[in-house]
Amino acid sequence: MAKKINSKQKGARFERQLASIFRDYGYSESHSTAQYCGNTGDASDVVGLPSLHIEAKHQETMRLYDWVEQAKRDAAANGEGKIPVVFHKKNNAEILVTLPLDGFMQIYREYEAGLAERSV
Repeated sequence: MAKKINSKQKGARFERQLASIFRDYGYSESHSTAQYCGNTGDASDVVGLPSLHIEAKHQETMRLYDWVEQAKRDAAANGEGKIPVVFHKKNNAEILVTLPLDGFMQIYREYEAGLAERSV
């Protein structure tokens, strides 16, 4: 049972770490949802990045497809049309981001549109 509690604590620490990183990037409203309202099942693990439904996973065994499916399911249940994204890491490794191709293309189009606006 101690391993399960430790795993939950590690996950909660990672959510708080992500929220802190997002705040460092200027998203001052970022926070872990567990800090404020507990786990509601359809809520992002971390909020504060507009348009994204965020799942946070700090685990040694990568199950990316399962995690992306969870993010897609929870984002759909939320009904806000957010892009499902998984922020993940393992011990002593950098944070990586995984999302479905459609979500990436949506973000990339917005990025590209911003570049086009700046060059006008």
